[in-house]
Amino acid sequence: MFKQKVLLAACLSVMSLFLNAQTLKIMTCNIRLDIASDGENDWAHRKDFFNSQIQFYAPDVFGIQEAKPNQVLDISAALPQYSYVGMGREGIGKGEASNVFYNKEKFKLIESNTFWLSETPDEISKGWDAAYNRVCTYALLKNKQNNKLIWIFNTHLDHVGEQARTKGLELILTRIEKLNKNKYPVILMGDFNSEPEADRIIALKNKMNDARTISKEKPFGPYGTFNDFKYNEATKLLIDYIFLSKGNTITVNKYAVLSDAKELRYPSDHFPVFVEINWK
Repeated sequence: MFKQKVLLAACLSVMSLFLNAQTLKIMTCNIRLDIASDGENDWAHRKDFFNSQIQFYAPDVFGIQEAKPNQVLDISAALPQYSYVGMGREGIGKGEASNVFYNKEKFKLIESNTFWLSETPDEISKGWDAAYNRVCTYALLKNKQNNKLIWIFNTHLDHVGEQARTKGLELILTRIEKLNKNKYPVILMGDFNSEPEADRIIALKNKMNDARTISKEKPFGPYGTFNDFKYNEATKLLIDYIFLSKGNTITVNKYAVLSDAKELRYPSDHFPVFVEINWK
């Protein structure tokens, strides 16, 4: 009888861990702004394929960068199962945004905001040596299945300002620490305009886990994420990332760079980064 009770207790413990853990799919993609000079690669030619790509992979949460207001509306209309948060870098409904989309059937939004990567982050502003205003959007999401909470941060660091990239990332980490008093799991994603060898990325890896390097399965797809719409050239520049808070709360099952194309054209000049995680 004693052995049976021990076995039952062990089974219940394993079941409890299984029920409290959930597999989630996360994606980030710089969607390339809507600009007519892209010609056959402009948003009008790409949006249906991009939206169908999201529909197929069905991420629970995804972040986009470089999104103009009309692009955000196009994505929202095509994918009604998602809600989104995020403000354009020039203000509400103005300029490029780094929105966070989440499956509204699975998550409840608890808190969200957008701040600027500058010395005055709570007002519309340009920081340090940046070429443009840059923002970070965050959301605190509650899993409706188990009531667990998770922070999502999504950003696009400047493409010109070296100091702006470094200081912007430092600011995001400071804001995460300030907001996350309860030590919930954190996911930080986006276009960092920085290769893995950059000092700022190396410093970030001391504080958070790079999903690519801790994936249980071998990373799938090309190494690089910036394709520049060049279908016939190898993609070697890795500048898009998904980082996760350290500890055993989040583990990465799979990591992929998605190089899907249709009629020799990509849905963006960046490939999406896609991960499957276990969230305990």
